[in-house]
Amino acid sequence: MSARFVALVAGVFFFFLAVATQGILPFIEPSARTTDVTAVIRTDFGQLKWIITEATDYTPLQKLGRQVYLREGCWYCHSQYVRPVTGETRRWGPVSEAGEYAFDVPHLWGTRRIGPDLTRVGLKYSDEWHLAHFWNPRMLSPDSIMAPFRGLFETSAESVKIVEDGAGNRSLERTPVTEKLFAFGSKEQIKLTPNADGLLFVPLEASDKAPIIWIPNKEYTGDTVTIAAETEALQGLIAYLQKLGMNRGKWRDLFEPQKLEVTDATMPRSSEWITYGKEVYQRRCVGCHGVNGDGNGPAATFLYKQRPRSFAAAVFKFRLTKEPLPTDGDLLRTITRGVRGTAMPAWHELPLTDRLAVIQYIKYELAVDRSDPAKPYAFFKEEPPGPPLYIGRPPVPSEQMLAHAKDVWRNAKCWECHGQTGKGDGEKAPGLKDDLGFPVKPADLTAGQFKSGPTVEDIFRTMTTGLSGTPMPSYRDPLSEEDRWALSYYVLALSAYKDPLTGEPLPIAPSDRRALNDPALEAGTPDKAYIPSGRATASRGGAHVFAGRGGNSVAAKEQ
Repeated sequence: MSARFVALVAGVFFFFLAVATQGILPFIEPSARTTDVTAVIRTDFGQLKWIITEATDYTPLQKLGRQVYLREGCWYCHSQYVRPVTGETRRWGPVSEAGEYAFDVPHLWGTRRIGPDLTRVGLKYSDEWHLAHFWNPRMLSPDSIMAPFRGLFETSAESVKIVEDGAGNRSLERTPVTEKLFAFGSKEQIKLTPNADGLLFVPLEASDKAPIIWIPNKEYTGDTVTIAAETEALQGLIAYLQKLGMNRGKWRDLFEPQKLEVTDATMPRSSEWITYGKEVYQRRCVGCHGVNGDGNGPAATFLYKQRPRSFAAAVFKFRLTKEPLPTDGDLLRTITRGVRGTAMPAWHELPLTDRLAVIQYIKYELAVDRSDPAKPYAFFKEEPPGPPLYIGRPPVPSEQMLAHAKDVWRNAKCWECHGQTGKGDGEKAPGLKDDLGFPVKPADLTAGQFKSGPTVEDIFRTMTTGLSGTPMPSYRDPLSEEDRWALSYYVLALSAYKDPLTGEPLPIAPSDRRALNDPALEAGTPDKAYIPSGRATASRGGAHVFAGRGGNSVAAKEQ
């Protein structure tokens, strides 16, 4: 028998073996099509726990977005798989599980990471961030090599004039282009702001509304704009991206690299640090916050729901001080964690020196009133922050506390803005504005996307200090500490057992809900995930896991 014949037989054998193992067995072996995943849920008492649940299929809009993702070749550069390697789990999130890919045909795992892995990109950024990113990635990520995808937008070949609408408002000239994008005869209006270059983003939701060009602080001084309008393909693509990783629930609220608990971090004023901070700011922050820190960067027109922070006004939402100005620790916490639900991402991957330096630049160069050029008023020099407020250990929550919190919610009139169910649809919501005159919508508390942070201490801090620059007041004086803690737990409970992407209730049986609400139940990692009662045997982390009474798990390591 010649070596050539042996090689031929071996080659044919291994070819058919590959076909069998990679093409046939995955369709025969049920575990290859499992929908089982471990996900993080929030309990009625605000705790975050892992539970075994099932992945859900894509919606029609998300399926459309997946087709666009394939069509545009996004998968050429972006992978969708987190391997069990420390560097990956600290950068992207929990290790991928088979059930996450149950509805992916074809799979888009990928091996080339020319761009970031997208397995866990869902709700990492807001829809508005993605809009700006597809228009020009380098507005937000200066190191990006991604090409702009302006073909996903509907653009106007000619500029459109800004005109008076007869009621004292600035609107757009009625042309064949604008009549397709707006309903000029509608009584419902949408306020849109061009960027300093005259680019105006128009969302799909404007199609049944009349346009108002809103420039309360002279954000744009020209008389014509160039339109970049959202399309259904773009909306679908963003919906698909927001779905990625969300079968794992509220895992991001437990993501250790984003966590930062700091009361204060004092750094003496230094010209060297300020210069260094300016370089960081120009590379990382200019796209949204603008060269002058006025919140009017080139990407700001896409952020039509929540404008970027104006540092020039020296008004900061998140702090742990009685006075309006935050400490360095407050600013460091915000930069590291980001602001969930907005275009402000978490910058935990940015070196600590960069974060500390940019704080120096914001404080001493941008947070300055220059209305009188001869006498600029540097807020952080003239009004240094006071000492941090003390937040004690949160009390143990109970049913009685939540029942009391409902009375606090009603008496404090939280419902006037946030609505009776906390969805941000209260009777006062439509007319609310921030200090700069831009519309501001109350938070949808049922979504669980808390800007100040996901813990009860974060919510308590907001209750205590309020959110400066917005209609959200401080309740430090009107409400006792006991009532603020109760109200904070109640706010967390509004998003309990709900899908973080859709806001819909999760299918959790009452018995499992009672078990998960028990503070003594530990389910802090995927390998210790709670198993719902009546669930079939599952395989998890190299162990055979069996569902016992009430969903308790018993694990037997493979020998």
